[in-house]
Amino acid sequence: MDTSEITFAKQYLSNVQLDLSVAAYTKVPTTWHDDDYTPDFNKLYFIIEGEGYLKVGDRRFSPLPGDLILLPSGNIQSYGTINENTFGKYWCHFRAQIGQLDLFQILNTSSLIHVTHPEWLKQKFEDLIYWHHHESLTSLMHVHSILLEIVAFFVEQCETVNINTKTINSLAKIDHVLQYIEEHLSDKLSISELAQVAHFHPNYLIRVFKKATGISPIHYINRMRIEKAKHILRSTHLNILEISDSLGMDIAYFSRMFKEYTGFAPTDYRQLFATDHEPPVSAK
Repeated sequence: MDTSEITFAKQYLSNVQLDLSVAAYTKVPTTWHDDDYTPDFNKLYFIIEGEGYLKVGDRRFSPLPGDLILLPSGNIQSYGTINENTFGKYWCHFRAQIGQLDLFQILNTSSLIHVTHPEWLKQKFEDLIYWHHHESLTSLMHVHSILLEIVAFFVEQCETVNINTKTINSLAKIDHVLQYIEEHLSDKLSISELAQVAHFHPNYLIRVFKKATGISPIHYINRMRIEKAKHILRSTHLNILEISDSLGMDIAYFSRMFKEYTGFAPTDYRQLFATDHEPPVSAK
């Protein structure tokens, strides 16, 4: 990848959304095993003691104490014990999404790393477990922060990390489309026009756009227009017809979409922000 693609990849990966479903420490029983199943979540196992095996696809691992193993979602997996000296492990199940893509669809990493300072990682898992079971207002913030740190640590320590350049190149083109939309909100934008910006077939654009943003291009355009309309309503005296015209929307369609997105009619929304302060300036 060139420098601009690397920069985009870094910014894109920073948008990862993590969702932890479970975190614990377990000394597994001798009956611990499963064969050839495909989870829809990622797993991290940090081995503290014991023996056993793990398989991801055709690769079999016999991790040792101090090893941290990633089992990514969407891959056929197996695991089991080999004797009475079973694994004692910290572990967690989590999802890591960027739009509709899993993080490890974008990043191809090693499956196993050996942790040279296990006490640090052990404490991170202890903290993760603590906050996962805590009921405070900020507990989820702590969970997300710690899990993100563990995932970043794993990626940094991998011997090999490759970015799915086909995916990133497509997403970089979507970034250009987003910029184009922002600069042309007042125009009658079409899928064909946006597809030309990205040099995609229209159907492929819709598919990639939704993977990147979680919504369709039309939904995104409407959302951006409503956000701009909210700003205009709060800061200018333009009437509803002038605002809808400035956004390239029919007034009836604009009013309906505005209420659908905000729960208020445009005039009611403006009234919420009416004050005795100086009147707003004209829109620029």
